[in-house]
Amino acid sequence: MNTKLTLRMEDGLVRQAKREARRRGKSVSQMVAEYFRSLARRPDSGGTLPPVTASLMGVLKGRGLSEPDHKRHLREKYL
Repeated sequence: MNTKLTLRMEDGLVRQAKREARRRGKSVSQMVAEYFRSLARRPDSGGTLPPVTASLMGVLKGRGLSEPDHKRHLREKYL
């Protein structure tokens, strides 16, 4: 059974969605349905991080670094 769903978006986004749907030979409704199906198929990460990222968690804890320190480091490194 199909049920009607109303979405509210900016006019430009609606035009873009319609162009993309036309390019793909589908309706906007089909594209939205496919998107939600794809979300349901994606495994929930449950907050797990990739191994390399997880291994780096906490390495700077207690080092007394602040956001301004980090920004200064980046300015010095890249400017």
